[in-house]
Amino acid sequence: MTETSNRRRQALGNISVLYLSVMARAVEQQGKRIKPLFEQFGITENLLSAPDARISIPRFMRLGRAAIGLTGNPNLGLVMGEQTRAIDAGLSGLAAMSAPTAGEGLATITTYSLLNSRNSRGHPHYEADRHRACFYSIRPYNIYNYFVVDSVMAGWTQFLRRVTGETNVLEQVNIEYPDQGQQSAFEAWFGCPVSFGAKENSIQLRPSIAATASNQHQPAMHRALTQQCDTQLKRIRGGWTVIDQVREKLTPMLDGQSPALEDVAAELGMAPWTLQRQLNAQGSRFKDLLDETRRDLATDYVLETQLNFAEIAWLLGFSGPPAFHKAYRRWFGMSPGEHRTTKTRG
Repeated sequence: MTETSNRRRQALGNISVLYLSVMARAVEQQGKRIKPLFEQFGITENLLSAPDARISIPRFMRLGRAAIGLTGNPNLGLVMGEQTRAIDAGLSGLAAMSAPTAGEGLATITTYSLLNSRNSRGHPHYEADRHRACFYSIRPYNIYNYFVVDSVMAGWTQFLRRVTGETNVLEQVNIEYPDQGQQSAFEAWFGCPVSFGAKENSIQLRPSIAATASNQHQPAMHRALTQQCDTQLKRIRGGWTVIDQVREKLTPMLDGQSPALEDVAAELGMAPWTLQRQLNAQGSRFKDLLDETRRDLATDYVLETQLNFAEIAWLLGFSGPPAFHKAYRRWFGMSPGEHRTTKTRG
C-alpha cells in the first residue's frame, strides 16, 4: 500500500503497531491480559510482528478506551508513558537515545515523528530556545482520546528521565483537555504543576535538563541513525505530489473554517498562482481537493467516532450542520445518521 492511499484511507491519522506493545505492557503491569482485547480488535500476531504496520488513530483510541475499562485505571496513559522505551519509537527512538543531550534527543523524537505516526492536526515539534515540546491531538476531546495525550506526554517525560538519570525533569505540563479530576495524580507523576484546559499540549523542560548530556550518547551511532531517519523521511515525503501536500496542509486548517487557496499556498511557502498552476498541471482544482479532504475526514468521524454531527460539521469547516448534512448526502447518498446506523448494524 502506498503512503498516499494509506493517508486517504486513514484520514484522521495512523500510528505504528510498535505502540501496541507499550499498551500491552501497561495492561499487564495492571495485572490484566491484553490478548482478549487484541483479538476483539483484530490485532493479530502477524500485524504485531510487522515493523512498518500501522493502525488508524480511531482504532487505537477505541482499543485504549477498552484497555482502560479492563484495568479500571483512568490514568492508563501515564502507565503507558512509564512503560515506553526508546525502541518503541523504532529507528527514531534509537537515534534519540544516542543524541548528545536530552533536549536534542527529544528534538530527534519530534523531528522524525512521521516515521511512526501521522495526526490530522499536525506533527509534534520541539522548540530548543524555549526548551518546550508540543503535541497535537485529535479534537474535540472525549473519553476516547484523553489517554493518547497522557501517554505521549508521559512517554516524553520518561525518555528524559532515562537519558539523564534524573526524576525532576520538567517545570510545567500543559494539557488541552479539561481536568478529569486527576490533577493531583498527574502532578505527582510528572513532578511539576499541570495545567488542564490549556491552549496546547506541551511539556516545559528544566533548562538544565535540556542541556544535560545523555547517558546513552554515542556520536557515531547518532550520526548514522539520523542519516537513516532522514532517508526514510525523504522516502515518505518524496512520494508526495503537490496534491498530497495540499491535503496534508488542509486537514489541520479545517477546524471551524473553510481554508482558501491563498491560505494553503502561504503554508506551503509559494504564491497562490504558483500553487494553482501546479494543481492544474496535475489535473486537479483546489475546490475539489477541499471537498475530497472533507469527505475522507467525514467518513472517519462518522464511522469511527461517536462525535455528534454538529461537532463534525465544525471540525470540517462547514457553516453549520445543515450544510454538512447536504454535503454528506451528495458524497454518500445517505445522511450521516443513516451511515452510522448502517455501520453499527453491520
